[in-house]
Amino acid sequence: MSSTHDHDQEHGGGHGGHAHGVSADADRRWLTVALVMIAVFMAAEVVVGVMANSLALISDAAHMLTDVASIVLALIAMRLAARPAKGSYTYGLKRVEILSAQANGLTLLLLSVWLAYEAIHRLISPPEVTGGLVLATALVGVAVNVVAAWAISKANRTSLNVEGAYQHILTDLFGFIATAIAGAVVLFTGFARADAIASLLVVALMLKAGYGLVRDSGRIFLEAAPAGIDPDALGDLLVDQKGVVELHDLHVWTITSRQSALSAHVLVEPGGDCHAVRRDLEQLLAAGPGITHTTLQVDHAPEQLLTLHPTEPDTDRAHCDDAHGPVHRPGPHAH
Repeated sequence: MSSTHDHDQEHGGGHGGHAHGVSADADRRWLTVALVMIAVFMAAEVVVGVMANSLALISDAAHMLTDVASIVLALIAMRLAARPAKGSYTYGLKRVEILSAQANGLTLLLLSVWLAYEAIHRLISPPEVTGGLVLATALVGVAVNVVAAWAISKANRTSLNVEGAYQHILTDLFGFIATAIAGAVVLFTGFARADAIASLLVVALMLKAGYGLVRDSGRIFLEAAPAGIDPDALGDLLVDQKGVVELHDLHVWTITSRQSALSAHVLVEPGGDCHAVRRDLEQLLAAGPGITHTTLQVDHAPEQLLTLHPTEPDTDRAHCDDAHGPVHRPGPHAH
């Protein structure tokens, strides 16, 4: 019996690491540009929102505070994730990025609840709103958020961490557009409830963005298969390769954004070349689903396994008494 592990792939594969470092530096620069713009405008918006008695502006400012927090979290997470793996953190701190994304999603959801409550209260009893101030400030906010969203879009949005910050800014942009429309309605018609209605539109956008971030980060924490990868179909594909007679204990998960991993126990024909089979499977995984971080335990199949019918349950598998998940064998893929 022999076990073969892909040590080269485990350490990340050479040339790709350097490129990622350059990209991370660029990401930090773009996020810092957005952070400065958002923080300066947020401070001014709080003052104007109080002067105009506008919940829409104050809610936008509150959301911008979470924008600032989300970008700061993203920057901190990037630095922590870049630290090399050592000690008990065998993956390093790469999942700090996913924690940051989840925190961004949760803040959007929690803030949306508070803003919805305030908006409904103002629909019932609308206060007097200074429409001109609201309109002017919202238009400036649109411009600031367009530039900030553009800056963050230049960073690598395949990172869930960067995507979390981007969704905050994008939600703010749409919110300011709604606030500008509300300010114009209040200014020209005197319909004060337009301010609260605009707040509810912002709330809807915040709920959508927050739910998406919590869902995606939650899938990673629960070790779900990466989006777009069907583990059963992948197992069937691998077991159909030359020399493979069974595959089980297949696990596919995401370590952090842009880094998926796979492990499996592969049984090959007695006398077959375990190393050649492993290399073929690694090449297939890299070329197909793009998984290069792999750990494959490759052993020779026991003789009694080869006498079983493909659909017959293996009740006497001495080589792996507690297999997890379905067992994949060539032929009609009944697991």
